[in-house]
Amino acid sequence: MTLNRTPRRGARHSGFTLLELLVVMVIIGLLAGYVAPKLFGQIGKSEVKATRAQLDGFDKALDQYRVDTGHYPSTEQGLAALVAQPAGETRWSGPYLVKSVPKDPWGNDYRYASPGEHGDYDLLSYGKDGRPGGEGEDADITNW
Repeated sequence: MTLNRTPRRGARHSGFTLLELLVVMVIIGLLAGYVAPKLFGQIGKSEVKATRAQLDGFDKALDQYRVDTGHYPSTEQGLAALVAQPAGETRWSGPYLVKSVPKDPWGNDYRYASPGEHGDYDLLSYGKDGRPGGEGEDADITNW
């Protein structure tokens, strides 16, 4: 006994046509084109927020350093004085930061000057472009 395995006349094959697949890919491309810029814009905002949070942490550590020693670290000592005791600093009670001084979210060093032009000390990040000035994500982020 042999079985006839050929499809019956009028029977449909299951699967997607090339046109259906292209329509789905176009829809996915349009959605990605709409969502991706909004998502990447949020990433830039989160880097700015992270920088502000790090500056706030440095402010607190610098204030504690001043309470212990009676002065802020000099420009030459920099933020490293929050992690390791500077030479000749007898009243240092640190470390004032749990870890080493991080770089800003864009991989640049934070700028520190004491005395500062805007207060006892100036603390800033030059933003995404790593240069003074700028707008948006490239703008300077400061403690003043």
